[in-house]
Amino acid sequence: MDTPDQHDVDLHPLLDQVRAAHRRQPPAYAQRMADLERLADAVRRHKDELAKTVSADFGRRSRHETLAADVMTTLDEIKYLRRKLKGWMRPQRRGINLAFLPARGEIRPMPLGVVGIVAPWNYPIQLALIPLADAIAAGNHVLVKPSEHTPRTSQLLARILSDVFPPERVSVVQGDAAVGAAFTALPFDHLVFTGSTAVGRAVMAAAAANLTPLTLELGGKSPALIAPGYPIEQAADRIAAGKCFNAGQTCVAPDYVLVPRAQRDEFVRAYLASVRKRYPSLAANPDYTAVVNHRQANRLREWIDDARDRGVTVMQYRPDSETPPPGVEVIPPTVLLDPPDDALAMQGEIFGPLLPVKSYDSHDEAMAYINGRDRPLAFYPFDRDRRRLRRTLDTVVAGGACVNDCLIQFGQHELPVGGVGPSGMGQYHGRDGFLAFSKMMPVLYQARLNGMFVLDPPFGKLADFVVKFFTR
Repeated sequence: MDTPDQHDVDLHPLLDQVRAAHRRQPPAYAQRMADLERLADAVRRHKDELAKTVSADFGRRSRHETLAADVMTTLDEIKYLRRKLKGWMRPQRRGINLAFLPARGEIRPMPLGVVGIVAPWNYPIQLALIPLADAIAAGNHVLVKPSEHTPRTSQLLARILSDVFPPERVSVVQGDAAVGAAFTALPFDHLVFTGSTAVGRAVMAAAAANLTPLTLELGGKSPALIAPGYPIEQAADRIAAGKCFNAGQTCVAPDYVLVPRAQRDEFVRAYLASVRKRYPSLAANPDYTAVVNHRQANRLREWIDDARDRGVTVMQYRPDSETPPPGVEVIPPTVLLDPPDDALAMQGEIFGPLLPVKSYDSHDEAMAYINGRDRPLAFYPFDRDRRRLRRTLDTVVAGGACVNDCLIQFGQHELPVGGVGPSGMGQYHGRDGFLAFSKMMPVLYQARLNGMFVLDPPFGKLADFVVKFFTR
């Protein structure tokens, strides 16, 4: 099932094998339901092993964060798919133009064929298995490329999925960036990529050669906007929860906060107090997730140093002087006060526990600031003024929004996940995932007795009447 990690690997034979199997026998309803149930059973059986393995890849990853964000969300998605699938698969009646009656029309959901999934390292289970489940529900066969930055988890996923599926229905391809590039260049019927915007551009360029349809869940700088009058402590508490979860290594984490200038310092105090409540210690705290590797940790340290070099006030939460265990990269929750826009922390997606806090003087100024940047994957407005909130949501375009909280929009079955512009394209989850991985094929059924002969040559008076009637 596994493909060896080699730079010159040719993945076309594997794709051809999986595509041929799908064409011989596309999965019917019973097969899809059975596949989803077996997948859920496997995730439940291996949940503790998955949590330990992800933690080993991170150096330290909160067990509860893995079980909640990776395991629970995956199982919830599968349960929802199984409950709704029969209804989604039914052909949908569609109307027919008056001139063509009594013909009838319908839309038939058809599987696309073979779907490719490139999963990232930050949530290596759910970002591989949720699109997999959606694709299976739509009747596809699937190739999965998990991240090389979480190799233990990738190996475990390969083993689990090989126990659940025959290789011609679901296969896992393991390897480094070169293997990933070869994977994204394959002529899939649909390709899902979750990762950085920079890599997403390369994936899109590779897919263009094959006209492969894409779902890109990228990143960007997702803002939180605290409106005037909103309770600062409440906003700070929810932003701290969203920012510190998985040590900020979340594509929809709040990337920076816009706060009324007069309340900036109050927000910072409340934010750090909320962090302190959650994490009385950091170095040896199993609840505080480490940064995934040394390279990522060094990048974050460089961005902090860059802010200091620019004269930015840097405030770090350091409750203990202990040294983290070997191989555990701990970056303390860090606040950057009003960094300039050319600071590194304001240029790229942070993907760590650093929080720039930007002051504003008017709400319109804050919205203009957001709209002057690339459209984000997520937007977090904190506001209780309904009229102003409505105007805010009418003005700011993002991949998705969550009002008065952070992150939780991602786990909703009825709300799709997806970006816009540099933060991505396409969307999935729930019914939107089923639709993303289906061809909604239109079908017209001509009636035995119909009037199409009227428009057959040689044209006569009846044709003149019909054309005149429908062009009046």
